[in-house]
Amino acid sequence: MKRNFVYLLVVIMVSVASCSFTNKSFNNPDKDKLLVELISYVLDKWHFNSKDLDDEFSKNVYEDYIEVLDPLKRYFHKSDIKEFEKYRYAIDDQIKTSEVTFFNLTYERLMKRMEEAQDIYKEVLKTPFNYSVNESINTDYEKQPYASNRKELLERWRKQLKFSTISRFMEANEEEDEKLAEDSSYIRKPMDSIELKTREATLKAIEEYFNATKDIERKDWFSFYLNSIVEEFDPHTYYFAPEDKERFDMRFSGKFEGIGARLQKRNDNIKIVEIISGGPAWRGKKVEVGDEILKVAQGDDIAVDVVGMKLDDAVKLIKGPKGTEVRLTVKRVDGTIEEVSIVRDVVELEESYAKSSFVEKNGKKFGVINLPQFYMDFNDYKNGRNASDDVAKEIERLKEVGMEGLVLDLRDNGGGSLKTVVDMAGLFIEKGPVVQVKTTGNGREVLEDEDERIQWDGPLVILVNELSASASEILAAAMQDYKRAIVLGSKQTYGKGTVQNILDLNNVVRNNEHGDLGSIKITTQKFYRIDGGSTQLEGVKSDVIVPDRYSFINIGEKDQENPLPWDKISPAEYKTWDGYIDYDETIQKSKDRMASSDQLKLIEQNALWIKEQQEDDEYPLNYQAFIKEQEMDEEISKKFKAITDYHNNLSFESLPYELKLMGKDSVLKEKRERWHEELSKDVYVEEAINVLEDLQLSNIKRQKLASIKG
Repeated sequence: MKRNFVYLLVVIMVSVASCSFTNKSFNNPDKDKLLVELISYVLDKWHFNSKDLDDEFSKNVYEDYIEVLDPLKRYFHKSDIKEFEKYRYAIDDQIKTSEVTFFNLTYERLMKRMEEAQDIYKEVLKTPFNYSVNESINTDYEKQPYASNRKELLERWRKQLKFSTISRFMEANEEEDEKLAEDSSYIRKPMDSIELKTREATLKAIEEYFNATKDIERKDWFSFYLNSIVEEFDPHTYYFAPEDKERFDMRFSGKFEGIGARLQKRNDNIKIVEIISGGPAWRGKKVEVGDEILKVAQGDDIAVDVVGMKLDDAVKLIKGPKGTEVRLTVKRVDGTIEEVSIVRDVVELEESYAKSSFVEKNGKKFGVINLPQFYMDFNDYKNGRNASDDVAKEIERLKEVGMEGLVLDLRDNGGGSLKTVVDMAGLFIEKGPVVQVKTTGNGREVLEDEDERIQWDGPLVILVNELSASASEILAAAMQDYKRAIVLGSKQTYGKGTVQNILDLNNVVRNNEHGDLGSIKITTQKFYRIDGGSTQLEGVKSDVIVPDRYSFINIGEKDQENPLPWDKISPAEYKTWDGYIDYDETIQKSKDRMASSDQLKLIEQNALWIKEQQEDDEYPLNYQAFIKEQEMDEEISKKFKAITDYHNNLSFESLPYELKLMGKDSVLKEKRERWHEELSKDVYVEEAINVLEDLQLSNIKRQKLASIKG
């Protein structure tokens, strides 16, 4: 019964809350003040790591909120900041008394400055840009001062708009050169004509951006303020305004129309943080996790700048009906900028389910199961589809074709249901603890596999990367602690060792007369390995570390703001797996192979170059210098294109049951053929198979025991 509490916490938290707060009265007639009072109370009562509302807390909220309002420092003046400064150490007092004078001041000033900015950008774009001047722009705005006056602000806007336009100018010139190369009689457009056209395009884009900001209401800006407060507790605690919660729920509805990518706003930039398997973005291979979206265009229309735009408004531009085209200007993780075209489609989440394949090498067959997430039907968790049952079925099917080793691919798996993790771990061990959980206000709880049956007792390798998070880390950590599997992948996984639950704020307040108050996603639990260490921040460190393109960039929990700390509790009682001999020797063999791999050396060089590109904040605004830098980047990136040309000489096949389905489903056939092609180019899967070969030879101990028992 105790375990069910953990699994059903999302469901019961609302009713518990409504009962628990009956002794607290929320009668504030001002909705803004009511929300401040309500949220601060909920955070104090329910958050796993409640914080003191003091001057340090106030300072952090102040700095984060001002940056959210004006990340490019192109609105506020120094005089505004000086006026705001009196609240730097007073926001904690404002929260305690439910005052919103700081918000009111900043909101009214921002509206005024944004109105003034519209005159500024029009003034800037009236004058042609001089691309022969030797000047540059530094995009590390955090280190730059605020403008002292309108003249300084005008100069900041000029450089930013010139930076937005220079890539358009380059593309337009390249297009003219291509036309001339194809047809020698073609009369090339003069440079001043191209300059005017691209400047007008920038004007149209910035005007559309400001038109979009007009749809942002005061309540939306207030949500930004509230989230500057709640995110000070940890990066996963978040306030949802009513309409935001609806959009959050849509993510789990099963299907939607768009490009199939999850976006997140970091400072002023919109970044791709997840590619949904099977969607248009996934099929087209034109964008990837880490790309920043700079502009969005519908078909042949002029692109709209989305830098600084509210995330929801940018999403509206990117989403659209099936069959329509959207053009995205993206900045790659290596700093290169490229426009890509994606045809929108219905994005079904079927491809987020487990899928399997097998490969034959040296007379032995090995299985690969890809698991994009730990899914579970929360509406029918007893009879509905879940990841653990699906993986168990795939294991049985792989055993039927003679599998002698299994690769479980958890790369890019962001987590999911805790129950499925415990159940899935039970597929590979006899019985025992899987994870330890601490909940707000309670002691630790050990979640165990109590079923002695083992679905797969053969060699096991788990693949991870920096984007393997939460539930993925729990399973990888448990298998590592048991020495049941060899974990192969990035230096460490994402490092998210916390769990969040959503609390409907409407259930907290009795006799609410303000309408929908929204919800809060709040961190209430922390995970710990069975050896006692938390997966928070440190994640799971691979037994065999292999570089990838994310190796040196800031992408994990440790790189977020205000993450909860790592800590340790007492270990659970467990016995390591007794099935392998030469377990450590197998790991060393893999490390030796990886150290001599030319493909991995090239991948590591690429990762280091990406890091250098990301740390370079200085961009030339001189046209010739800009072209030269772009050409240099393209020349270097050509060297790394060889990464995608790699082949591991392994041929992957679908299982018999899927081959039958493919006879009637051409889409499924295409998806599997694409997946198998990716596997045949995957150096990590290749090494996982090598490790399985070594483990298969060192699994003699368990094989002998099984034969004796037989």
